[in-house]
Amino acid sequence: HTVMKLRGRELRNLTAAGSRTQIPLAKTLTSDQPLSVAMGKQKRSKILSSSSQLRQSQTSPEPTSVDIFENISSSSKIPFRPRKVRKLSSNSRIPPQPPVLDSDSSKPSKANPSQLPILLPITVKSLSFEGEIDAALNHLRKADPLLMIPIDSYQPPAFDSPGPPFLTLAKSILYQQLAANAAKSIYNRFVLLCGGEVEVVPETVLGLNPNQLREVGVSGRKASYLHDLADKFKSGLLSDSSILEMDDESLLTKLTLVKGIGAWSVHMFMIFSLQRPDVLPVGDLGVRKGVQLLYGLKELPRPLDMEQICEKWKPYRSVGSWYMWRCMEAKGAKATSKVAATLTVNATSPE
Repeated sequence: HTVMKLRGRELRNLTAAGSRTQIPLAKTLTSDQPLSVAMGKQKRSKILSSSSQLRQSQTSPEPTSVDIFENISSSSKIPFRPRKVRKLSSNSRIPPQPPVLDSDSSKPSKANPSQLPILLPITVKSLSFEGEIDAALNHLRKADPLLMIPIDSYQPPAFDSPGPPFLTLAKSILYQQLAANAAKSIYNRFVLLCGGEVEVVPETVLGLNPNQLREVGVSGRKASYLHDLADKFKSGLLSDSSILEMDDESLLTKLTLVKGIGAWSVHMFMIFSLQRPDVLPVGDLGVRKGVQLLYGLKELPRPLDMEQICEKWKPYRSVGSWYMWRCMEAKGAKATSKVAATLTVNATSPE
């Protein structure tokens, strides 16, 4: 009786737990129990277990896929691998899509700066480069037939080797509004005061007071111009290297910030020192008179007129301007000169 009670308790525990495992046949057999009785009790335990699971499924909510995966016994003899379901999350990376163009084609889309092409600075060839003068003369002959006579009458222009920009600008200040011989004498004494041309640098000029400069013939006004030029170089606004790298427009803007240096001085500096090929000094009286004579104009052309008349000379307006100075020189020459004769005919012909 005690053995039967223990076996009944074991069956109830198995039923309540809803065991899905089979009771080994060896546990149901005892020495005093026949095989048929043990088999009958084993079948009865299976029926009770099945009915218990049926009642539990009717009263419990429908399990989700996560619940099913979690309740699978690891001791099951038939391995069950659930099918993996890939779900998109907020951290999922979406492949990049091509940009959608705006309906308004006039609004360009913003490009990644790292993908933009690198624009290299445009290098302007100096007139001292081999072949540049020949290229300029060929262009001017075709662009303006009136220039053929002065071009054929004079040797091609030649430019001296340029010195350091600071030295050249200081020299241009000293030469302003003076006769050539007087300016040269003052410049030589100024260079000697500095200790030679190699010592004409911003630091040296700033170390000279107005009295020292006056002793070598430099006026008080020009002394202030020299000091302002040296200040601009010392502050970093200007430098020899930056002047060589700047385009014509930027150079004109920066240099005219210096006291005593105007547009005319910058144009002369760009033509004869930097040897830039496309500079038109519209304010130079000699160039304006040369254009007046060459084209037979009744009045002296204004700066705006100069821009329009000399447009065809681009990109060698510096060379065209050089020949205008030669035309002015020919005005006082004998009439036997071919250039002078041509200018006389143009000057007397209707505009």
